[in-house]
Amino acid sequence: MVPTSPFASTSAASRDLPLIEPARVAELPRGLPAFIELGKPGVAGLVIVTSLCGALTASQPIGLGKLLLSLIGTCAVVAAANGMNMWMERDADALMRRTRNRPLPTGRVTPRAALLFCAACSVVGLSLLAFCVGALPTALTAAALISYVLAYTPLKRITPLALFVGAIPGAIPPLIGWASAAGSLSTLAWLEFAVLFVWQLPHSLAIAIFRRDDYARAGMRVLPVARGVRRTKIEIVLYSWLLVAVSLLPVGLGLTGMGYAVVAITCGLLFLALATAGLSVHDDERWARRVFFASLPYLVIVLGALAVFSSAGS
Repeated sequence: MVPTSPFASTSAASRDLPLIEPARVAELPRGLPAFIELGKPGVAGLVIVTSLCGALTASQPIGLGKLLLSLIGTCAVVAAANGMNMWMERDADALMRRTRNRPLPTGRVTPRAALLFCAACSVVGLSLLAFCVGALPTALTAAALISYVLAYTPLKRITPLALFVGAIPGAIPPLIGWASAAGSLSTLAWLEFAVLFVWQLPHSLAIAIFRRDDYARAGMRVLPVARGVRRTKIEIVLYSWLLVAVSLLPVGLGLTGMGYAVVAITCGLLFLALATAGLSVHDDERWARRVFFASLPYLVIVLGALAVFSSAGS
């Protein structure tokens, strides 16, 4: 699929060439890294981890073959969503230091080629899920794709509330994994969704603090740009408290054992302490980076513990 997709070199002359030129067919595989970059492999990797946690926490076991097909299909659709995000924001990406070397701003991939790549990934991913995994995971994946591309991405330029809209598709992967295994969703599946939804709030706001100059230059209405860093730091603390509370709901409902409770409380309080420290620090960017990097192992450890210690009997 990817080797036949057209890509553009950085020269103005090559950008004016047809999308598929027979004389350059041998050079097309060299564009593979650009298309991989278009799919944001780091983001896709985190989605795969959270989807896998959902599948492993489910009340019914899932066969290895079905699990692999579910993860491959999900990954393909995630690549499509990320590629569409880059396509829609290619003008803004060109203005930000963090993103100006992405495939579209540099011309390594043309806008038309990016759309073809996203369309192909969407069709392949959703077809795999529909024909090999199940209707519910397919519907959930399609809902995540549509809401991320058509709601979250354009709202980023309009309001800081886009954060909450984007957290919805971002929290769906555990549901996809669970539905792939069980064919339905239970209370514990929705609690995984809730943990991931709330987790994204301090995680994303931390990024917005240390990238605020870039976001301001590109016209993105993230909270530090629209309301200031102090307001953002307070919200990070509030959402960190909420994260501790939400992560303990499976314990309160009797859906997991004390092993998970110990992990959730320990990780939650450590993360909360780091978040609260931001109210008194002067180097906001350094602190925000620490919050961002600390949030990644927090999520993996807590969702992993839920998979290990849950009774999954909801």
